[in-house]
Amino acid sequence: MTSSASAATDLPARLRAALELAGFTYDGVADVLGSEGHAALMRNETTPARRRTTGGSAVETLARLFLLQAPVPVADAEAALPGLLDRLTAEGLVEQSVSEVAARLDIRPYATDDETFWVVSDLTPGLDGGPQRVGADHVLGISSASTSLAQLTIREPVARALDLGTGCGVQALHLAGHAGRVVATDVNQRALRLTRFNVALNGVADRVDVRDGSYFQPVAGERFDLIATNPPFVISPGTGERLVYRDSGLPGDRVVEDIVRAAPDHLTEGGWCQVLANWVIAEGRPWDERLSEWLVGDCDALIVQREVVDPSVYVELWLKDAGLHGSPDYLRRYDTWLSWFEEQGVEGIGFGWINLRASGSASGSASASGSAGVVSDFLEWPYDVEQPIAPAIHAWGEALRDEVDLDTHLVARPDVRQETAGPAGAEDPETIVLRQQRGFRRARQADTVEAAMVGASDGELSLGQILDAVATLTDAEPDLVRDAYLPVAREMVREGFLEVP
Repeated sequence: MTSSASAATDLPARLRAALELAGFTYDGVADVLGSEGHAALMRNETTPARRRTTGGSAVETLARLFLLQAPVPVADAEAALPGLLDRLTAEGLVEQSVSEVAARLDIRPYATDDETFWVVSDLTPGLDGGPQRVGADHVLGISSASTSLAQLTIREPVARALDLGTGCGVQALHLAGHAGRVVATDVNQRALRLTRFNVALNGVADRVDVRDGSYFQPVAGERFDLIATNPPFVISPGTGERLVYRDSGLPGDRVVEDIVRAAPDHLTEGGWCQVLANWVIAEGRPWDERLSEWLVGDCDALIVQREVVDPSVYVELWLKDAGLHGSPDYLRRYDTWLSWFEEQGVEGIGFGWINLRASGSASGSASASGSAGVVSDFLEWPYDVEQPIAPAIHAWGEALRDEVDLDTHLVARPDVRQETAGPAGAEDPETIVLRQQRGFRRARQADTVEAAMVGASDGELSLGQILDAVATLTDAEPDLVRDAYLPVAREMVREGFLEVP
């Protein structure tokens, strides 16, 4: 974009009207490209989609221009964007020659189950094997990381929300749908200009305050009901060329640690901070023990490790992302990065979700650090989950409010199934597994008492009555069963196997 004032003009509204009229929506583009063309484009290959967009319709022209980065005839571009070409050229979205128009920025339709957006960002690098290198101030568009954070973010109505490190503004657009006011921050000036244009393009500029500054500096002294952030979390020595969209300039996972430590001071009571992040797995030390040291303030925490990557795989991934694969200094950079990992004692890189909920009155067990009333749950879960996962995270937070004692009437969550294994015809199974069909789809190995407790929890009997009945059936001492399984019941409520009606 050529001017930070561009979003204040009528161009975003006129562009939106033209995109709508052309049918340049997610569904419209998917229909034109077809499944093969769409899948190929996700692999950065455009040929199948080019073969399907030769008809000259407005949606085909826009798909070729902005998504496939193919020049289109001026007449076709004018027909698809009537009266807008000169304005779009002046603002730096396209460039014109005598006969053709080419895109300088990407305009992409984006949709969720109940929302439709258009997102302007820098052009996708590396299409059809082209150059992968990008500038230091490259503004990334819709990516797997941005969609993952969107699926992670709780969508309950809130008064104030913060998109920390907004990039092109994808999270701010989501947040504007359920927050009265959104603040979006970044240090990349090009990102700020594109975000201002995007919120205007999508008609939410009145609810999004775009601010320049690093991390929490632009919101010093302010609190939010929800903070969502996909920070520049790439773990590196912090030297060499910095790509702002992925490199913080800080060594290791310091940027994520700093955010986690600072977030409690910017949350309202009951507010959430949700972070998509990488973290170091240090040699000889459990990952959860290390991350638990970051947890400060009066916050409950649900931290989910989704993946662990070997250092060499990690370095290869991000060197290729930077377009350095095959470059003259590729091997030197590779060796330097791996050497730094070895010096730092990095055994692997964890990827996952950090969810903080500000509350000083949560019921439930103490955290591993022993802070009474504050819960810290660490879950290593690389398995398939239901998306969006946000409702399951919100349910975890709500379950912390539930008082569970022997007088509580519990119900088993309806999607929980019991699986048994053992020799055919055996009276008792060797193994009992309780498995959720929704949310995290957690699995829990249970003993016969736990299985009976879940099976009998239909809201009719209290937890104490159920445990007494199980004790009678197993010839066990009722007080011992109560003492042993009341904490288990609380844990199963927090994990979502049982619920308080």
